[in-house]
Amino acid sequence: MISQLTVFLENKKGHLAQVCRAISDADINMRALFIADTADFGIARIFCDTPHAAVEALLSAGFRAKLTPVLGVRVPDRKGGLAELLELLDQEDVNVEYGYCFSVNEDFAVDVLKISDATIENKLVKSGYHIVQESEIYQVD
Repeated sequence: MISQLTVFLENKKGHLAQVCRAISDADINMRALFIADTADFGIARIFCDTPHAAVEALLSAGFRAKLTPVLGVRVPDRKGGLAELLELLDQEDVNVEYGYCFSVNEDFAVDVLKISDATIENKLVKSGYHIVQESEIYQVD
């Protein structure tokens, strides 16, 4: 599992910039940023080099932040790659609470999933998937 920094934001001008500045001022480097929003609030999901320090920096700056364990899975970057992964999770009765993905190179994408059962990792590995580790967040092959 990977530690995802989750930040709850009021959907107001400048709040995202303040979050990014607080992280930067704490000498923390962000690798990825994903935002989901409603009219009033947003959730920023961030991968950074020192997630525990980032939580502390954001809490000190007055933001609501926490670490969320998520599963990162390398999936072949081709048609149907994500569908196959999700079908396997469905067969194993694993609920996906939310997810997002991003391409890393021509060969694979990383699918990030908040799931109901972290024990699925072994089954995924046996099925040929690579589980992304915290130390790999900064590696691009």
